[in-house]
Amino acid sequence: MKPLVSVCIPAYNSARYIGATIESVLRQRYENLELVVVDDCSGDNTVEIVDSFRDPRLRLVKNEKNLGMTGNWNKCLAEAGGDYIKLICADDVLYEDSIEKELGALLSHPEVTLVMSDTALIDENGRRTGRFKRYPKSGLLDGRMVAKRALIFKSFFGAPCNTLFPRSSYEQTGGFDPQFPYILDFDLWLRMACLGKIYVIHEELNGFRVRNDSNTGSLINSGRKTYNDEHRRLLEKHNSLGAVHLNRFERAVSMLIRHARNELIQVYLWVNARKK
Repeated sequence: MKPLVSVCIPAYNSARYIGATIESVLRQRYENLELVVVDDCSGDNTVEIVDSFRDPRLRLVKNEKNLGMTGNWNKCLAEAGGDYIKLICADDVLYEDSIEKELGALLSHPEVTLVMSDTALIDENGRRTGRFKRYPKSGLLDGRMVAKRALIFKSFFGAPCNTLFPRSSYEQTGGFDPQFPYILDFDLWLRMACLGKIYVIHEELNGFRVRNDSNTGSLINSGRKTYNDEHRRLLEKHNSLGAVHLNRFERAVSMLIRHARNELIQVYLWVNARKK
């Protein structure tokens, strides 16, 4: 039997895009999967859209009270029953061979704690506008080495849609940390990477939707200081964990690059908004 892969979609007021996200999951060439959607008390018709799909692999969970993003993401992963897990936000998409190729890397290399692939940047209509490439090297890599360079320069791990990981990685790390409401995924990928080896696939296997009204877009537009403060706490946390260590100069460089990237992301969002 092929192993079961759990695809998890945490949803909140996601009616505009979640249909396309679900369709992209159900169209995967790899068929032994379950799709778990956890709705966090949406005020729109997200639940109705999810309920409209008639596929036995799809399961909808409705929270009794709003858990917030971190709480809902953890709830979604806790609902997963597969040996391998992929989390995807309710506005992103998977391309047809995403799970097949990422799972293939995990099955070929049992020591791998996290697989990541390249990402196509797409606009609100699904048109490709750019590319997010992962760590420059491909194949089997030392997770701690990539984690340290990611902390200094940029998150080579990217959005949840481009990662696939064994259930054991999630269980060992304990899930998303509520002290990081905006870079919670970056923190988790760093901890998973530090467990051992990671695997990088340089193919665009997923699409990340760039929106001004997304959590990241809203924060970059109106609260870049908050983002910088959260990045500083991230550096302090991972220094204290001891898996990676950054000296004072490396931490200063990391903060400088984070500030510059925030400004560049704001320009990118502004340019995309002007194109509409």
